[in-house]
Amino acid sequence: MSNKNNGITISFPSTLFIVFLVLKLTNTIDWSWWWVLAPLWMPFGIFIVIVIILFIIKFIIWDY
Repeated sequence: MSNKNNGITISFPSTLFIVFLVLKLTNTIDWSWWWVLAPLWMPFGIFIVIVIILFIIKFIIWDY
């Protein structure tokens, strides 16, 4: 018996986006579309902020 994963796996941000989308389309929540789509763009935004902070730290430490 093998444990092959033939199903579809979905990440937590994708699941959260689907939940927010359904709630928005059924008028259960009255959020801006920015917040409904936040689970899709926030991980990328956090990554960019971390990269910028690391570049700033790199230039402060190795510049002197």
